[in-house]
This record gives sequence, C-alpha cells and structure tokens, in this order.
Amino acid sequence: MTSLSPSSSALSRIRIGSAPDSWGVWFPDDPQQVPWQRFLDEVAQSGYEWIELGPYGYLPTDPAVLTEETSRRGLKVSAGTVFTGLHHGEAVWEKTWAHVADNAVLAQAMGASHLVVIPSFWRDDKTGEVLEPDTLTAEQWRNLTSLTERLGREVRERYGLQIVVHPHADTHIDSEENVVRFLDGTDSGLVSLCLDTGHYAYCGGDSVKLIETYGERIGYLHLKQVDPEILADVRAKATPFGPAVAQGVMCEPPAGVPALGPVLEAAQKLDVDLFAIVEQDMYPCEPDKPLPIAQRTRAFLRSCGA
Repeated sequence: MTSLSPSSSALSRIRIGSAPDSWGVWFPDDPQQVPWQRFLDEVAQSGYEWIELGPYGYLPTDPAVLTEETSRRGLKVSAGTVFTGLHHGEAVWEKTWAHVADNAVLAQAMGASHLVVIPSFWRDDKTGEVLEPDTLTAEQWRNLTSLTERLGREVRERYGLQIVVHPHADTHIDSEENVVRFLDGTDSGLVSLCLDTGHYAYCGGDSVKLIETYGERIGYLHLKQVDPEILADVRAKATPFGPAVAQGVMCEPPAGVPALGPVLEAAQKLDVDLFAIVEQDMYPCEPDKPLPIAQRTRAFLRSCGA
C-alpha cells in the first residue's frame, strides 16, 4: 500500500494505541504470556500513547498502582474490555453486571472513555468445543438487543463510559448480516460499535462499507488484518478461532486485509474523535516476537498519516 500524500495524511481525529492482545495476552494469568511490566515497557517503547486494559486482572487493578505505572511510561488508558452473554436473558444479568462493574470502575478511575463489549463465544476459543448453536433464536436476539441497551444506559449513568460492542469471530455478532441486524435492533443513543477490521474481514465483512453506511454508529476501532490464504484454509476446515490464531490467521500489517489506509481515511471523514487500537491476535507467541512487530506496525500507521 502506498503512503498517503502530505495533503491528505493528517488523520487528526484518529488516536492510535495498542493493547495487551498485541503481546499475546488473552487471559488474566497465563504462563505463556509476558509479564505486565514488560508489556507496558514495550508498548511505550514502540511509540504508542494509548492502551487498553486487556483481560481484567492482567494489569494491576489498583488504580493508584496502575496510574503510577502507566504515567511514568507516558501511557494513557482508552478502554476496558468485558465479555457478555446477554442473549441468555435476565438470568445472566447480575453475573454480567458484576463483571462489567469491576472493569468499569477501573476504566473510569484511569480516565478511560469506553468499555469494549465482546459477545460470548458459541465455541470455546481454546478447545474449539461447541458450547451452543451458532445462530440465535428470535427471542435470543430480543434479549441481546434489549439487554445491551440496558447495559449501555447503566454504564453511562453510573460510570460515564460509552459501551462499544465488538463484532467477533465465533460469536453471534460476526458477519455483515448479523452486525447490521444488531445495529438496526439497538438504540444509537445507547449502543455504538467497536469495529475490529480483522474480525470483520474474517467473517466476510467490508469495514470501509460499514463505516460509510453506519458511520454514526462507529464509536471505536480495532486495527487488525487477516492473512487471506490462511483464512481460506480456516474457512474450508471450519477451524475454531483460537486454533486459527495459533495458525497465524491474524497477520502483521500491511501483509493482510483489509488495507488499513482506506479504513482510516473513511473513519477520518466521519469527523469525530476515534480511538484506533492495534490488535494483532497472537496467542500464544514467543515473548520476543511482539516488540519488533509493534514497532514496525506503528511506523506503518505513521506512513498512513496516523
């Protein structure tokens, strides 16, 4: 991909960051993951200013400790992340809210503005075990949309955060059809989208088209690419998401799809401030692998004007 011309290169509304995910972190505690201190050191060394909290408990959950650790490295927090299974209905609300509240308290204390909401997986991301059907009933769709609206309202009222729902492979909000159905079924004043360019491409969607069509619903971006050849193999074999990641389906930009330059340009045209957080799923990965990738990715995004 060629660099943008100087006249069009100032993506002034886009705030670039990275996340623990780009360092192979999927869980609060896992022997295959780098220590949190190393993640913070290396994300700062790579030239990023913004980070996400990642799995709750990976980074320190004491705001005073985390503020000290991030501020001395010149880092700020853009969002926390929660996992929800709201299509199951009211029966899961209290458990969901307890999980959300822990994350929201920390995100708020760190000055974040967003809470990324990932729907629960219909098959296990480590083992590939099928946990439930991959399609929702009409009642489950109603549960999903109504309770997500409730979540958006309560998170905003109690913590001052905006929820951004993250379409994700091996969940029920994945393809263009399901993303559009979800958006059409939810109140734009309560529910925005975290568009993950890699997951959306993984599931057959066109990120630029979604931004141009549903721009007012795009509240946050995750920048990611997929390797088309590996993706074709994953689709042909119906490989679960976790093993697909281990196979390398999410690749270093600019080697994959979608092209990130046009995505960022489309986002800039929305004329709103947007976080664009780099996430290259690499669980598990060798501890020395993430840093040089992160440095090259930051340089690449600068060449796009971001």
